[in-house]
Amino acid sequence: MKYYLAIDIGASSGRHIVGWQENGQIETREVYRFPNGMETVDGHLTWDTEKLLFHVKEGIEKAKAAFGKIESLSVDTWGVDYVLMDGKKPILPCYAYRDSRTEAVIPKVHEKMSFAELYRRTGIQFQSFNTIYQLYADQLAGRLDKACGFLMMPEYLMYRLCGVKSHEYTNATTGGMVSAETGEYDAEIIRALGLPGRFFKPLQQPGTVIGKYGDIRVVLCATHDTGSAVEGIPMTENDLYLSSGTWSLLGVKIPKPLTDAGSCDGNYSNEGGVGYIRYLKNIMGMWLVNELRRELCPDTPFPEIVRMAAASRFQGLVDANDDAFMAPKSMKAAFDAALGRKPGNAAGYFRCAYRSLAQCYKKAIEDIERNTHTQYRCLYIVGGGAKNAFLNRLTAEATGKRVVALPIEATALGNLKIQMEADK
Repeated sequence: MKYYLAIDIGASSGRHIVGWQENGQIETREVYRFPNGMETVDGHLTWDTEKLLFHVKEGIEKAKAAFGKIESLSVDTWGVDYVLMDGKKPILPCYAYRDSRTEAVIPKVHEKMSFAELYRRTGIQFQSFNTIYQLYADQLAGRLDKACGFLMMPEYLMYRLCGVKSHEYTNATTGGMVSAETGEYDAEIIRALGLPGRFFKPLQQPGTVIGKYGDIRVVLCATHDTGSAVEGIPMTENDLYLSSGTWSLLGVKIPKPLTDAGSCDGNYSNEGGVGYIRYLKNIMGMWLVNELRRELCPDTPFPEIVRMAAASRFQGLVDANDDAFMAPKSMKAAFDAALGRKPGNAAGYFRCAYRSLAQCYKKAIEDIERNTHTQYRCLYIVGGGAKNAFLNRLTAEATGKRVVALPIEATALGNLKIQMEADK
């Protein structure tokens, strides 16, 4: 039996999952789980990369102890964030995407190249935290002066394991600088912004073996976690998918990017997939619920929160994708400001969050079907949100789609699938 290790790290937790093939199926077992979260340093939101590396290595040892020989491993994380490199050394801090440092530079980027032109070239939706804005903020702050390049978060962690710097395609596309036409970094964008050309290396595809950690091969999966999640969804045909976690990523596979005016106006993204394009919408997701819970009832288990929300009769709605919910000091206050009538209790806030997400899903699906000129029958939901029967029901009612909820570790399954394909 051959065993493979998927290291899947999200914004709130990470997990190590060992996988193997048995009777034509991928079987899995979680061997390690650890918490993750942004930390405030000098007034900025940052990631503790050394703590992440510590947990990555701890989980690898747990996997080896449980299964003996591990053939290969790969790391996936959220997109857009990176570590600047000075030779072999990181330039810290490593800023987190929810930090507000990009707000002042966004207009300056668009003076160099309009968003309409950026979208035409890349097909990537506007998000204030896209890598393009983060790098430009670093340039104006002088942080790029002594840097030789940058590594996206999963590639940085794998570099620390095997000593090889890599630049994986699916993750690179999330940042807003990869050409939709060529699948490589767009030289015109880089020139327009005056970014150092040495930073932007040829991109590597999922399945590339980049090095070794001891006797374990280090392989590039689709290192953007949604890219791996889509690979892990067992669809019977090409239908809608929703990767439901801290973020909700709702989309469909298409053969070529859609960079038309309708897609641009709707702020839809054309992110790289494994042989296809992930045409999708970023929706705020369980961040809303997680932050409300942290503020209103941190000791209440999530199943109880779902029960409370289902029992509430509060009918208020908010725009779940409003920037006011990105990183508020108080999520409750952000809801209060957006609502005409405030909920009378915690249950009302949670019901509002779930209903608002379902309405966002409805609008996104309507846009996707109009822009792709295709009607879809099913919506496959994976990730932590797939376990939420109440939200799944709200989503089915709002969208009119058959909801197929798969409470599986789709991201880890996709990660493992790519490693196994690379081993053939």
